[in-house]
Amino acid sequence: MSAKPKLAHVVFQTGQLEAMRSWYCTLLDAHTVFEGFGLSFITYDEEHHRIAFIQPPIPLDSKTPVTAAMHHTAFTFPDLDSLLERYAALKEQGICPAVPIQHGVTTSLYYRDPDGNFVEMQIDNFDTAAAATAYMEGPEYGANPVGVGFLPDLMIEERAKGTPVEALLTRSWALETSPDLPNPLAALTS
Repeated sequence: MSAKPKLAHVVFQTGQLEAMRSWYCTLLDAHTVFEGFGLSFITYDEEHHRIAFIQPPIPLDSKTPVTAAMHHTAFTFPDLDSLLERYAALKEQGICPAVPIQHGVTTSLYYRDPDGNFVEMQIDNFDTAAAATAYMEGPEYGANPVGVGFLPDLMIEERAKGTPVEALLTRSWALETSPDLPNPLAALTS
């Protein structure tokens, strides 16, 4: 069997290169590697570029909820505290998630970039891919594959009180602490 490829980078076509580059650099704590000629390349790790932006020399139409396009990119963190730390840092800079979702398989914060694309910042709720797959094949996920909303600030408060991570990574915690939040699917499709 041949070698498996790894995702190298994502490129966004945009009509607002500077705003997109700035927003993604803030979101990912990234830096610009090269910019010029309607192109910008950024990275946040050892790769020479993870995200790029191209701005054609013509006006572009804005994305709408009925535009066929990529829905979101996703970035994962090693643990809940790292995700919540990034959430708090972004909130201080005025960048707040459009919708937090306890998927069950992941704990996710969905942000919207300046062009209206979603970006998921997430952690895996299971230690192994096999355990995550087993959950996805189970009844809770089968009954609701999107998940339920939760309040990240409440999760931060619970962590400060010493609530174990395992308790916070469940749909039951989200439903018990925030039962009146709207269905997150509406936010993901608007």
